[in-house]
Amino acid sequence: MRQRRHQYTPLDTKDIERIDQSTMEVLSETGFQVCHEEAYEYFKKAALSADDNTRIIKISEHTVRELIAAAPSSVTLCGRDDAHDCCLGSGEVYFGTGGTALNMLDYGQKESRPAVLSDLVNVVRIVDAMDNIDICLLPTYPNDLSVDDVDINRFSTGIRYTNKHVMGGVFTSQGINDVIRMAEEIAESPEALRERPFISLITCGISPLRLDSKYGGFMIQVAREGIPVAVPAEPLCGATAPMSLAGALIIQNCDALINVMLTQLVNPGTPVIYGCVASAMDMKSMCYLGAPVESGLINAAAAQMTQYYGLPYYGTAGISDSKTLDVQCGYETALTNLLVGQAGADFIHDAAGLMEFALTVSLEKLVLDNEILGMVRRTIRGIDINDATLCMKDIRKAGPGGNFVTSRSTRTYMRKEHFQPVISDRKQRSQWIEEGAVTSAQRAHDIVLSILNDHEVPYTDPGGNHRSIAGAGS
Repeated sequence: MRQRRHQYTPLDTKDIERIDQSTMEVLSETGFQVCHEEAYEYFKKAALSADDNTRIIKISEHTVRELIAAAPSSVTLCGRDDAHDCCLGSGEVYFGTGGTALNMLDYGQKESRPAVLSDLVNVVRIVDAMDNIDICLLPTYPNDLSVDDVDINRFSTGIRYTNKHVMGGVFTSQGINDVIRMAEEIAESPEALRERPFISLITCGISPLRLDSKYGGFMIQVAREGIPVAVPAEPLCGATAPMSLAGALIIQNCDALINVMLTQLVNPGTPVIYGCVASAMDMKSMCYLGAPVESGLINAAAAQMTQYYGLPYYGTAGISDSKTLDVQCGYETALTNLLVGQAGADFIHDAAGLMEFALTVSLEKLVLDNEILGMVRRTIRGIDINDATLCMKDIRKAGPGGNFVTSRSTRTYMRKEHFQPVISDRKQRSQWIEEGAVTSAQRAHDIVLSILNDHEVPYTDPGGNHRSIAGAGS
């Protein structure tokens, strides 16, 4: 069946063109600050003007469009086998985890606790078993490790416990080098890794209109390596972006394109992924919000902008700001995933597992969200209209007052056309009570225990000489 896109379009054609033109005006007239010395030199060579004192770069619309055009229109994030390949830009919508959360919420507890490396092992094992989570974006930070050991251990854990593509943020330059060298060894050569990249890295910019020194250096380092890199911006309405959604979208678009341009200045053709983590501030508490419906709107609109530019897209949806597995946790996750998925985002990160303003991961929420994503994916597919699905032969046979219980088409389409839930309860109340009145959270917990109690069979051992201690304590 064909994959449908663009069923939800918050922007019309004129809106897209106006956001684009406003973006070009900001980049050429207001400019942006580049704090990393080498990045500044790259931009200076391409700029309309460059101020060595303020580090403000202004760049022409023509140059912006040239640099955007140099980036690939699609990027394949490969699994360890091709069954898990995700081609961003192909028209498919893929879902993944996200982070990096500092805490874990254990089932039945009210208080979260600091995440450790063994928690990441468990998270990756759950993700590997979830059929609607396509990409393992490493979602927790191991607080039991020094920062110098975090990158290699996070990635080695991902590679060890899933065959799906592994993506993650990075924290040190040495860590970037260690992760790429480890992946090259596993792929058996640098060329093989670049032919089928089963890892990708995330290097974030700083909103608004600023490329900071640390992540500017990381972007340059990854771009030179030719490894797929996501370059998200995270403007917050009312804080680092205007409160209006249109104004926030301009900042989002400028910041993401600045990052895209840098990768192409460094290494034309770098497999770069335009990223959006836009959200809003709660003006009562002045705190970040992970789950406002407006985040879904902006990320859906950003999907339209990337389709306009022909760039692969990494968007955000699925976070809940709830602190527990309650109804808020479900509806916030479902609504933003649905909005951004229906807009045709290539890859939605944060789509499963995150709660409490993206500070906390729950294993049970990963399982619950997998079911939500299955439903979202079903809506994206839409309704197929063809001679077979119209079922005219069966309609004629049943006639007025008939039924379709025994129709061949019922047997054909009962699973093919209708999503079959695992968590959702569809029993009669009497049967549900007789079987213990089990809640959806309890059912998710049972699935978690079943997966984690299975015998561990790591896909690979990426240890070697990389200071990797992944799996410790698991």
